[in-house]
Amino acid sequence: MNVSIFSTCVVDLLFPNVGQAMVEVLERFGCETSLPDKQTCCGQPTYNSGYIKESYATLKNQIDCFEEAEYVVGPAGSCVGMLREYEHFLKDDPIYGPKAEKLAAKSFEFSQFLYRVLGVKDVGATLNAKATYHRSCHMTRILKEREAPFVLLDHVEGLEMVPLNHIENCCGFGGTFSVKMPEISEQMVTEKMNDVIDTKAEILISADMGCLMNIGGKFNRDGKQIKIMHIAEVLNQQVNNKRMDQPKRMTLI
Repeated sequence: MNVSIFSTCVVDLLFPNVGQAMVEVLERFGCETSLPDKQTCCGQPTYNSGYIKESYATLKNQIDCFEEAEYVVGPAGSCVGMLREYEHFLKDDPIYGPKAEKLAAKSFEFSQFLYRVLGVKDVGATLNAKATYHRSCHMTRILKEREAPFVLLDHVEGLEMVPLNHIENCCGFGGTFSVKMPEISEQMVTEKMNDVIDTKAEILISADMGCLMNIGGKFNRDGKQIKIMHIAEVLNQQVNNKRMDQPKRMTLI
């Protein structure tokens, strides 16, 4: 199975270790990965800022970049959600509308791809720790994925997962939202930090590094301690190949 990696800006520029972990997990399950060098930002920041027409060149570049891919997999529910949204934004374009539909159908967030496409629950990972999980808004509301990360984490040996109160609440990042509405964003991330503290977890896990960067930054500013880990890093810990599920295909959501 050929997988084209959609690296996303945050992972590419700030957290390359997350991208590396994602690739290592995918290749362990037999995926042949590639990193198309023509890819850029998904266009979400400019589009959400109201620069609709100005964003079309970026959207079309991404479509062209991944046109020949069998699957496109990225380490962020938010950015992959944007790829899925292209088909709505470009529905009146006779050339790129149909191409955008094809891109949406083959684009998946990392944990979603493992669970929904490969049919994997146990990746063979081990992590002796107590952790909680932040469910990002775009992962939930655009990709409509509420199950995959939790199933995969439940199968990590030694990992105790603690429920996070108000898990449905945004952390206040929201890309440009935190820039446009800093006072409201600060209050939201404060509430999220306090919910994480209440769990007494050592590690905060998520499938979006933007959220983890925002929440982790709040912890740092307030002099509090929490370790943040992307789910790809967790699933790449102390892997026992003998425990790994055999990949199979499942019904796509």
